[in-house]
Amino acid sequence: MTEEKETIADSENSDKFLDSEKSEIISDLHIHSRFSRACSKNLSIENLEKYALIKGINLLGTGDFTHASWFKELDALEERDGLLFTKTGFPFLWQTEISLMYSKGGKGRRIHYVMLAPNKEIVKQITSWLGSKGRLDYDGRPIFGFSSIELVDAMQSISKDIEIIPAHIWTPWFGIFGSQTGFDSLKECFEDKTDKIHAIETGMSSDPEMNWRIKELNDKSIISSSDSHSFWPWRLGRESTIFTGKLSYENILKQIRENSFKATIETDPGYGKYHYDGHRNCGFSCSPKEAEKLKGICPKCGKPLIIGVENRVEKLADNPLGFMPKNAKPFYKLLPLQELIALSKASTLASKKTWLVYNQLIEKFQNEFNILLHVDKLELAKALPGDEQLVQLIIDNRIANIRVQPGFDGQYGLPLLKEKQEKLL
Repeated sequence: MTEEKETIADSENSDKFLDSEKSEIISDLHIHSRFSRACSKNLSIENLEKYALIKGINLLGTGDFTHASWFKELDALEERDGLLFTKTGFPFLWQTEISLMYSKGGKGRRIHYVMLAPNKEIVKQITSWLGSKGRLDYDGRPIFGFSSIELVDAMQSISKDIEIIPAHIWTPWFGIFGSQTGFDSLKECFEDKTDKIHAIETGMSSDPEMNWRIKELNDKSIISSSDSHSFWPWRLGRESTIFTGKLSYENILKQIRENSFKATIETDPGYGKYHYDGHRNCGFSCSPKEAEKLKGICPKCGKPLIIGVENRVEKLADNPLGFMPKNAKPFYKLLPLQELIALSKASTLASKKTWLVYNQLIEKFQNEFNILLHVDKLELAKALPGDEQLVQLIIDNRIANIRVQPGFDGQYGLPLLKEKQEKLL
């Protein structure tokens, strides 16, 4: 699938930025720059701003602030209230991701962390300390050999306002609870530093309901962000966190630490790359119950299956299915609009046919989240005359009524039209 065709839809700047303390802040605080491995070479501040507005995002993480070339571009932005602003006023929050690879308890651990920072001077100190531990020039998401505990200690010594968030926590590789290289608990990983971790990131293959089953997480904020490797609207903001109040680092940090943000936006967990157990090369996937019957062995190659998120959650769960903690935040379960259009038109995400309909809707209704969450069925029908199927898909998406064939072993899940849903494994 190519991602080189660009939308013609553009948004006016004036009414897309937040200046009211009563406004919602739809944020994506985990992204990357073009300097990270396997990321779009067209990732730029300009493209991120443009497509954030088209998506309906009010605040983005910067991504990759430890990379010198990207930092230089970020340094040209205006800093105030702990955020960076473009010339047109779009806000970014200092953010990066790092990868730790080390051994603990006789097992190799590979854990990714999102880090948020309050200002440029603190970013420089973080970068200096990390630079003393390894190279920063080869990848926007650098790799280090020290432990998670050492990371917490070092960041605490630099500033109490640095936030460390375990990223996509259930991913088999690189998730803190991942089946391949993770831990069975935050306590096992952080020991007496566990109270310094205030939030976790769900990742695409899990949603808040799944994470509520882990008792240890019931006093942590459960936030969502995209880990996007491009600026395209089917990637950027596909998972987001909605804050309220003043647009400042202090306010965002406070809501993360106090679990006082408004809600999150999630994809269906089946849409993620690691929801079910399976083998991508064998073209085989299955539910946890089926994997149990198979004793975790692939029936095609005879090797152990890659254990997915649903299975791993079930293994570590303390609380029953359907449990909801008292402080649980509401969430919207949404597939990207271009997925719905491509499904309706039997096209691909980046095809001209998909872009044509997408642009038509954006020009009519301002941004994607407005379409996915708010535009009523009658207005959609007027904008899409004769296209009852797409109108209904948008409404069904809003109420989480679209089934997805679960992703597995690095392969995205596939949304299904209703006539195909009965064939879902």
